[in-house]
Amino acid sequence: MSIPDPHTAQAIAAPLIQVGMSLPEVKWPYLVSLTRLSLALALGLLIGLERERRGKDAGLRTFGLIALLGAMGGTLGDNYAYLILFLTGILAVFLNVQRLRTNGSNELTTSAAMLVTCVAGILCGKGHTATPASIIVIVTALLAWKDRLTGFSLGLTENEMRSALLLAILAIVIYPALPLGAIGPWHLIEPRAAWVTVILIAGIGFANYVLWKMYGTRGIVMAGFLGGLVNSSITVSELAARARDNRPDTVSAAYRGILLATGAMLIRNGALLLILAPAAALTATMPFAVMLILTTAWFFVDRNSMQKNTAPHEQVELPLPFSLSAALKYGLVFLILHVAGVVAQRGFGEAGFYAVSLIGGVVSSASAVAAAASLVANGSVPSHVASTGAVIASLASVLINLPLVLRAHNRGLTLRLSIAMLSISAVGIVGAMAAKPLLNFLLEKIPTLAQFAGV
Repeated sequence: MSIPDPHTAQAIAAPLIQVGMSLPEVKWPYLVSLTRLSLALALGLLIGLERERRGKDAGLRTFGLIALLGAMGGTLGDNYAYLILFLTGILAVFLNVQRLRTNGSNELTTSAAMLVTCVAGILCGKGHTATPASIIVIVTALLAWKDRLTGFSLGLTENEMRSALLLAILAIVIYPALPLGAIGPWHLIEPRAAWVTVILIAGIGFANYVLWKMYGTRGIVMAGFLGGLVNSSITVSELAARARDNRPDTVSAAYRGILLATGAMLIRNGALLLILAPAAALTATMPFAVMLILTTAWFFVDRNSMQKNTAPHEQVELPLPFSLSAALKYGLVFLILHVAGVVAQRGFGEAGFYAVSLIGGVVSSASAVAAAASLVANGSVPSHVASTGAVIASLASVLINLPLVLRAHNRGLTLRLSIAMLSISAVGIVGAMAAKPLLNFLLEKIPTLAQFAGV
């Protein structure tokens, strides 16, 4: 019997080797694979724990296994992932059929959660971490807050739903369709910047409405501070409109909310100046500090008086979340003032800069402060000029709130806020006048401060 030639044997075995190589064989890194499977299991157990607590047929073990199956499918490849997702769908159908036979009800929510868990497991198997974790946490929250969400949705009126849809159209449909940057022959008009003002008015009005509905007058105070961080003038206008019912608790809450919006505006502007231009912030520290201290004092004075005289809470018929016509008017005013500010800056130099700061404070003091800080960083204006411009913008933002308060149609509220706003502006002006001499004195006494200020 002859021994086959080695080359002949290799030629015969080659097709067999190729057939073996065609089978799916992957050597996975042990730690990486274990980490992905562990994450999928943890996410499946999280959502399964919620389903188990509610006594559902598919609970802790079922969701853990579904997540593991999805992770293994994602690790093996797309074809296996599709197969496991299809099998999970069949399992969901079987669960609903069995439930209909026994109890006469379906498990659509649990079935949808099973499919989401399987997809999250597939993402884990493919190496994703934050995305599947976020998905499962959100789904678990939706399942756990079923009663609260159901009660909130059943309490919505047709006008409230229409307002929510209108807000979504303003932000999601119209805003992306507007052109980027400045347009026009002299590049003076910025459609997106103007439309942001419209969205802010609508959004803050809607947030005020939701907070009011959930927390009563406490929601007004919360919305005052949060809204002041965005745009204090818009927030003041909305809060003043809420005080038209002339109820003592509502008027006091609007008063404190407006003061909080003013304080939040001062904190925001000071922080912007400190981050973007520390040298300019040094000069502006004194006027910002005294204005903030007096704002806090006025807030606590009214708070103490409310603790002595509290009116009983009554059921209040809330107005609509926001007014589209008012939002569009604010957007048009912003557009006009923006064009006027650009023209003034181009034509009058430093005086134009102060004019822009004043106009910017009326429209958006944050934008004016950021512009002043950027000019200091570019070396276009000295730090003390930028500091003065930031203070002017903040003072304008405080004073512009006075005519906005008239929306409340409440003489007592208007008088109290007028005294508060005028006194805040007065101490800000005095602080701005005393800031430069005080800074020069400190620079002589503290050399390190001079190095920080860049002088």
